[in-house]
Amino acid sequence: MENKKIEQAYQNTFSGLTMYYRDCELSEDLVTRYKVDQIIQERGFTDISNQAEGLAKNVRFAIASNSASNLGEINPDVAKYGFHLIPSGAYFKVLDIYKIEHKTQIMLMHFNEAYLEIFNSTKSNIEDKIVLVGRKSLDTKIVMQPHSILNNEEWTARTADPIGMSKTGTFFL
Repeated sequence: MENKKIEQAYQNTFSGLTMYYRDCELSEDLVTRYKVDQIIQERGFTDISNQAEGLAKNVRFAIASNSASNLGEINPDVAKYGFHLIPSGAYFKVLDIYKIEHKTQIMLMHFNEAYLEIFNSTKSNIEDKIVLVGRKSLDTKIVMQPHSILNNEEWTARTADPIGMSKTGTFFL
């Protein structure tokens, strides 16, 4: 693989990364299906928040992305959620699965489909740094109270499903 294409993929993926979050309640069977370095695709839209405190659910998806759309700018009614959206058909790489007691954080990196081959066959030290940031974040937030607005009925219904797989555990990719 040519270095110029790898460099372009890294520049376009890692530049301006922001952390987003999605908490949900998943069975241990679904959680254990995720594997580090696995590439997954979400067929639906990925609803996420730029806000995170303690976990009220057993799983937190921590997603590093530089291309999530801020829906609060479009619809002020959803700004309270820190609501961001990743379009349907998005690709993610599982960077880490981090457990603290009965809580699990699944760290995902969002990337463009054009770089599928690259992220399927390479690993960057930047990915390792993202993992460290994610773990430190969870270590800090796990002792906090859950954010009340992100645990209301409307938001938890939007974010109840796993990312990249059906409710029954079949991966889309």
